[in-house]
Amino acid sequence: MTEPALAYDDVAEAGEVSVGIGHDFIPLSDPDVTLAEIAAVDTVLRSPRLSSGPLAEDFEAAFAAYVGRAYAVAVPSGTIGLLLALKAYGIGAGDEVVASSYSFRETAHAISLAGARPVFADIDYWSGTLAPQKVEERITPRTRAILAGNTNGHPAPWSELRDIAERRGVLLLEDSTEAIGSRYKDRLVGSFGDVAVFDFAQPSLLTCGEGGMLVTDDIDLAVTLRRHRAHRLNERSSVVVSSAAAYQAGISDLAAALGLAQLKRIDEIIERRRLVEQLYATHVQSFEGIKPPYIAPDVTEVNWFLYLVHLGTRFTRSSRDAIAEDLRVEQVEAAAYSHPLHLQRHYFDLGYRRGDLLVTEKIADRAVALPFHTHLTDSQIEFIVETMKDASINVGAGAAIY
Repeated sequence: MTEPALAYDDVAEAGEVSVGIGHDFIPLSDPDVTLAEIAAVDTVLRSPRLSSGPLAEDFEAAFAAYVGRAYAVAVPSGTIGLLLALKAYGIGAGDEVVASSYSFRETAHAISLAGARPVFADIDYWSGTLAPQKVEERITPRTRAILAGNTNGHPAPWSELRDIAERRGVLLLEDSTEAIGSRYKDRLVGSFGDVAVFDFAQPSLLTCGEGGMLVTDDIDLAVTLRRHRAHRLNERSSVVVSSAAAYQAGISDLAAALGLAQLKRIDEIIERRRLVEQLYATHVQSFEGIKPPYIAPDVTEVNWFLYLVHLGTRFTRSSRDAIAEDLRVEQVEAAAYSHPLHLQRHYFDLGYRRGDLLVTEKIADRAVALPFHTHLTDSQIEFIVETMKDASINVGAGAAIY
């Protein structure tokens, strides 16, 4: 099971060794935090400014440079970030935004929060991302934007989606809350939408507790986003206050310091997660009846958000839930990757019903999210997979029918 946590002095001697969780429970996520992050936060705690200081702007500049965009705007979460973007574009009551119902993060809630109507399109069976043909079928004269996500780290088909957006005269918004570091046609995600949104809460590979980032190349949009986010201290007596009511939706210097430290180590964190992915791949080879991992031809690199096992069609949603429960009994945190948005109460009230998105429902009913972080050992991963295989026998193992 989990190796004992190192004492702080032991960590100091080890240098870059991350702090362990210290007990037998295996969590779904466990941030890769080293002395670099601890020192960065300690410095802020000893400073006279915990919020509205310079580090948030430093984090914005560094993140924009990493993604390759001109501007970045730090926000409290991906949902709030998308809400600010929709407000900045003037999208609200009477407007529609085409989106996916299939996601671990519920960023699409921002569409309803802005007063617009989410119009859900079905997804590609293999990648889990929006299917371009299904998106185009959902566009109406009221459509203002397409919100496409890089689902569980797998980039969406951005070339096709951009073509649709330009032909139909709508915005293309990019949800990269699950996909930091992934690449499509050699370009990092976050560089494809008119604006892209990231989220830094767990289980993101870059985490600063809570927080998010909007990135864009449009200077007018960046200025508007900052006006909606918060007013500067020196603007409180200016005419700016009456021109836009801000949400006061910035992030603290504590979160920014943690994010900056993580960003400096992002290649190291990605590489360590890739090693864990390879260990999983080795152990799941003997697990019959599951859909193999898929990477689309135009996708250069995928950095998975969570490690998903897609059960075969002989499994049901209830058997998937039973498998997840068996894992939890064995002190392994597991979860359904998605409770599709169109089947949640708020969207039920908008008229959505089971059967509306057949591919989304088929995949969501059989996707199990397993622990995925840099602290996992080979023996832990072997135990997780073997426990899942045993649990699948209890509910009736499915053949490899996809």
